[in-house]
Amino acid sequence: MPGPLWDQFAALLPQRPVYDPAHPLGCHRPRISDRIIFDKLLQLLRFGCSYEAIADTTCSATTIRNRRNEWIQLGVFAQLRHIALEMYDRIVGLVLDQIAVDGSITKAPGGGEAAGRSPVDRGKQGLKRSGMTDGYGIPLGRVLAGANCYDSPLLAPTLDLLDELGPLPDAITVHLDAGYDSGKTRTTLDERGLRGRIAHKGEKAPIQATQRWHVERTHAWQNAFCRLARCYERRIEVVNASFDFADTVITVRSLIRRAWTTHRWEGRPRRRP
Repeated sequence: MPGPLWDQFAALLPQRPVYDPAHPLGCHRPRISDRIIFDKLLQLLRFGCSYEAIADTTCSATTIRNRRNEWIQLGVFAQLRHIALEMYDRIVGLVLDQIAVDGSITKAPGGGEAAGRSPVDRGKQGLKRSGMTDGYGIPLGRVLAGANCYDSPLLAPTLDLLDELGPLPDAITVHLDAGYDSGKTRTTLDERGLRGRIAHKGEKAPIQATQRWHVERTHAWQNAFCRLARCYERRIEVVNASFDFADTVITVRSLIRRAWTTHRWEGRPRRRP
């Protein structure tokens, strides 16, 4: 998995000299390899440890943060996610006529720009993400807010992310749980020409189960990255970059798994992953 991701990631990075040409003495410590920082960020995302814990003799925690901020300013993480989506759509195909939207609350012990009092964690700081997936569960985007925000007001900005996907099917069905069962939600869907399949309040979920379980599974995939399940980042741009990185891994992993039975390529695993 890290190999193909790094190949595409490296193609998005600008060329930088190993030594700083502006140094007055004509020499300087060599620049830390981008591949080392990439691997450190991937480990950080998966294990959820601190920058100081993941740093070693190859690079310091400050170098990891500085290079991360540099890549965020260049928009590399967002570009990588879009490329992964386009690749998946070209090879397998996104199921865009069936969309699922749902919210998920995670811990945010350090607070931050998008954190708020969590109603399910005794008022501690928490983060809510309103995630959107296609009919299989491929993440299409998310909107971040405080844990004390309701799901319904976040629906409109979440659906607006569909504009970034290019041409869409004529008929799109949005699957929602009972938290969106309101007139405001139906108005939001009608304004965008979308059909809604919304669970009704007061009825048991198994009786009215729809395809919204895809987004719930995707939330579980994202929470497997410990850095997202327990977010210590305070800046919302850093949190979004972490989600973009995780969504890229999820998309590429699903692509390999689904294309295993229909495509052949060099290095293809012997068994379906």
